[in-house]
Amino acid sequence: MGDYMQSAGGFGAGLSAAQINRLRQMGRVWNRDISGHRQAVIEMFTPVVAAGRKDGIGLHRNLPYGPDPRNVVDVFVPRHSHVSPVVIFIHGGAFTRGSKSVNGDIYDNVLFWFAQQGFVAVNVEYRLAPAASFPAGPLDVASAIQWTVDNIARYGGDPACIIAIGHSAGGSHLASYLLDPDIDVVPSPAIRAAIFVSARLRLEIASDNPNADNVAACFGRDPNTLTARSPVMHADRCRWPVMIAFAEFENRHLDTYSLEFAHRLSQGRRCAPRVIQCIGHNHTSIVAHFNSGDDNLGNAMLDFLARDCCITAEPVKATSEPVPAL
Repeated sequence: MGDYMQSAGGFGAGLSAAQINRLRQMGRVWNRDISGHRQAVIEMFTPVVAAGRKDGIGLHRNLPYGPDPRNVVDVFVPRHSHVSPVVIFIHGGAFTRGSKSVNGDIYDNVLFWFAQQGFVAVNVEYRLAPAASFPAGPLDVASAIQWTVDNIARYGGDPACIIAIGHSAGGSHLASYLLDPDIDVVPSPAIRAAIFVSARLRLEIASDNPNADNVAACFGRDPNTLTARSPVMHADRCRWPVMIAFAEFENRHLDTYSLEFAHRLSQGRRCAPRVIQCIGHNHTSIVAHFNSGDDNLGNAMLDFLARDCCITAEPVKATSEPVPAL
């Protein structure tokens, strides 16, 4: 099914052998303490991606796309004169937590990396449960994408060429925006491809789901409702090129649900989507490693966009310019 990527041992040149070994050890017991392990991974990668390449990128912070204080985006602009395809990134956080920039470096690293490859990159923040339960998340995704279509040309982006990437809960919100027939939105025709990274594509509150309470805070506890809201149940509605990535050491069941989603896509299309398993990575490092020197997953995404979607960008040439916050 698709491509499987062996990426163990990469992790970026800034990590020591001891840190890489620690990541592997953490992965084997990841679900015993997801919050603690997540924080350890963020602390490990932050100095590495903070030192990553950022030259030639303009940064516009906290541009509002809606009325809520969390309805804001950051836009990362490559410094060249070309009209560029656009990447939109929707962060995770188990539906109840998280932000577009954890500490000024994570998840900014994902957007800096794509901007260096020549894409205008948009980092989306959205409302959280329980204060804003379903369908607030996918509706915010809809508003952020519409804002991008309406405004991205002024930042050098092509408003007719948007690639949407969702991590974890962000991937769930993206899938619901694209596929759920009961959400009163029509996906933008500007969406050219979707990439789901460690996404929660089936909703459940099973006793061995370490994020069951977070799922319930957003979607409730009725099993029939959870099944009906699950993106896997609507995979046959997907008309976009899709890439699915998940880590070797996932939040429990997310790898299984990624493969279930891929299987349902395969049944409907009679061909498999692009599927990547990132060996050695965990649910957090799969995004925290971008712009660290390990380009395996990023390059696989670029290959997917070029081969399956005919979308390419021109990388930014190295300069000595500092990153301006505009």
